[in-house]
Amino acid sequence: MDRPIGVIDSGVGGLTVALELMRQLPREKLIYLGDTKRCPYGPRTKEEVQQFTWEMVNFLLEKEIKLLVIACNTATAYTIDDLKDKLNIPVIGVINPGARAAIKATNNQEIGIIGTEGTVKSGAYPEALKRINPELHVQALACPLFVPLVERGVFSGEEARTVVQTTLEPLVEDNVMDTLILGCTHYPLLKPLIQDVVGNKVAVISSSEETARETSAILEIKHLHNKSGVQQVHEIYSTGDMELFNCIATKIFQSGIQQQFKIKRAVIEKD
Repeated sequence: MDRPIGVIDSGVGGLTVALELMRQLPREKLIYLGDTKRCPYGPRTKEEVQQFTWEMVNFLLEKEIKLLVIACNTATAYTIDDLKDKLNIPVIGVINPGARAAIKATNNQEIGIIGTEGTVKSGAYPEALKRINPELHVQALACPLFVPLVERGVFSGEEARTVVQTTLEPLVEDNVMDTLILGCTHYPLLKPLIQDVVGNKVAVISSSEETARETSAILEIKHLHNKSGVQQVHEIYSTGDMELFNCIATKIFQSGIQQQFKIKRAVIEKD
């Protein structure tokens, strides 16, 4: 089936998931929408996140997508059940894939989670983890300064290092976990700094690879794979500052794939 896969996020972070989808599913066309104008979602109310998410989804439904990937942990936590109930296409979030990857990685059953205020408040990760293994010890920490940092394109340097080091201090002082879930798709762009702060003995888990594997499996089960050999041109949309978004997207994609993509502006807010 040659219809595209839709991917939504609150901003640029979901591009890390889109990149992995492009790597693992080179025949599939992606249409990505990042709501950079209203990012971050983490401090917003559940009702706001639900409204914004549905506005993004409706934009992509007009593109006749065959599957939806919610590449935003906060949106996944607050909307995935509703989306699965109301849409007639498969819907995949990033929380369950991330939880499964962390459980595979841990040796001492001590798992840390960092995420937005909304994701941590929702309790979605501890719930997903303990549903699989009730014996796990889980510690979650909100990192509200990380997303604004990434949305400004600050992935490294002294400012980024100071923010990461100061924010993660409570987790590092505990010094028990052997696995850390990056519970926000923006955070992989800070992964080298995060890894340096928590130390090499801690496995730092991003849900991107596991989410792409789950997407591939669902496409196979539902017989939705694109079997054509046509070179795909991905569509990447942003609701906010196009210059900065274009700069960040180009930086991410040029380092990881050889595929073509077009970046465009999207207006999704209701009047």
